Amino acid sequence: MLMALYLRDVAGLVGAGTPALSNVAPSIRAADHSMLIHGVGGTDALRDQWEVWWGRLLHNLPDAQENLTPPEFPELAGMPALQRVAHAHYGAALSWSREQTQLYSIMAAERETLGGHKILADLVQNREMELGRSARDFTLTIVEIPLAEQRAWFIEPDQLIMSSHLLADQEVFRSFVQPVVELLV
Repeated sequence: MLMALYLRDVAGLVGAGTPALSNVAPSIRAADHSMLIHGVGGTDALRDQWEVWWGRLLHNLPDAQENLTPPEFPELAGMPALQRVAHAHYGAALSWSREQTQLYSIMAAERETLGGHKILADLVQNREMELGRSARDFTLTIVEIPLAEQRAWFIEPDQLIMSSHLLADQEVFRSFVQPVVELLV
């Protein structure tokens, strides 16, 4: 997913995808790909192809670990504009994704040590007390991504994509996650 978002941002596909997530952080400078993709449908085709790929990644959550295989990128078969952009930026996208994964691992370890992850359990427990019953069995897949906007996006029926720094502000975290917990519990 990190690679997909890197390619989205480097291609300048603002607002692409459903949900339309904010840009990644740290930000990626967009490049002009008009000459590169002109012969394969241009920017409209690139946007459509990226949205198909993004939809596939979301559909496969939590197992959205689809790796890109250079140089042909068979995972993007039938998406020539996206393949060209992936080919042009693969190295940078891979480096950026690995760096973000390492930073997230450090942040998650700190969170674990400080007990910051317990807020979700507290939200469920509070909802159970409000309802006077135990929670129904439910699954909520939460995907944390380094996004510029501190918020969360609920994807029905049981997925939440959120900024990896959202938990740092527990009040804002609650404002996005509590309604989802209330719905699922």
